[in-house]
Amino acid sequence: MKNEDQKIAWEMYCKNTLLVLNPILAQHAITLDTEQPHIAGERYLMHAVTTTSGRKLILLGTTTNGTKVIVKATQDPEGKKELEHERYCRTVLNRINFADEVFHTPEEIAYLTVHNFVITVTRFIAQEKNFLARTLPEQFELALRAFKGQESAHATTWNHYALIAKTFGVRSDTTYLHTFAQFKANIALTIPHDTILHERMVSAYEYLQKNVLTIDQYTGFLTHTDFVPHNIRVSGDTIYLLDHSSLTFGNKYEGWARFLNFMTLYNPALEKTLVTYVAKNRTPEESVALHLMRLYRLGEIIWYYVRTLEKSMGALHTLNTARVAFWSDVLTHTLRKTNIPASLLSSYTQTRDSLRSDEEKQRQKNLH
Repeated sequence: MKNEDQKIAWEMYCKNTLLVLNPILAQHAITLDTEQPHIAGERYLMHAVTTTSGRKLILLGTTTNGTKVIVKATQDPEGKKELEHERYCRTVLNRINFADEVFHTPEEIAYLTVHNFVITVTRFIAQEKNFLARTLPEQFELALRAFKGQESAHATTWNHYALIAKTFGVRSDTTYLHTFAQFKANIALTIPHDTILHERMVSAYEYLQKNVLTIDQYTGFLTHTDFVPHNIRVSGDTIYLLDHSSLTFGNKYEGWARFLNFMTLYNPALEKTLVTYVAKNRTPEESVALHLMRLYRLGEIIWYYVRTLEKSMGALHTLNTARVAFWSDVLTHTLRKTNIPASLLSSYTQTRDSLRSDEEKQRQKNLH
């Protein structure tokens, strides 16, 4: 199914779902906002290429007493599992007695199972300014505090694993190697003409293999696999985690890696500051572990955008082709441990902004 068909199907799904959902929420004193940026833009493409995630709507609303809320709703079987799993993760997380710091989560206003829906309603967390609008020292302090909070949950005994394995899942060194090998093979199969990218993926895989013991050395930690600014909100001095479905126990630097790769594009100064912090304040092996996880997560994002190519056309296909090329270049520089040229970042950003739809620009504005 091509891009336009995927988009039309998603818009029809949203329209039909909202027709049923609005009266249900009204009965529970919740009114949805007219504008819903979180279901617009390229959101449909995420569902088109991610087979492990069910279809769900993430919506903005307000209760009759004026409380702003986030509504997540789905009738999709996989989507239901995801919402139920995320809710259970929040519960278990607060029971982990070997974590030094409990994560803060938005207050649950309602949990509904009605008319084949699973619906979660949580309080919207207002923040004085978004993460990227803060000063570099503020961003550094917040990020470091969040990572240390995750690292404080370290599964070191069988009892720990028994508690968290079925809830969050556990990733081992074997898991990381096997999954990266799949990224590599799938990319080679999908775009066989891109021999340069294939060579880079092979080099990255061989580097991961060579350092597999270092990957294993730092597993067993709570980590958030999608730890980026739009999945956290800061109110006062409190950091709220918004997405609990991405929590797992694995290498302690996987969450760091996702965050740093994101900052490579959005705030290179913060990326460099955090890398320097690890180099100066932790063991050399930990810097290697961080480097390994960054390569792993780059392989993942490249494979994600490669998957979108056959499902997109026009400006979006051109944009996703540019995304594959950009992250492939980032992979090369990361492998070599060289700085990413400012010209590369500038060129890609200009291309991206010129090709994004107005809907996607608005969605991104609301995310960040």
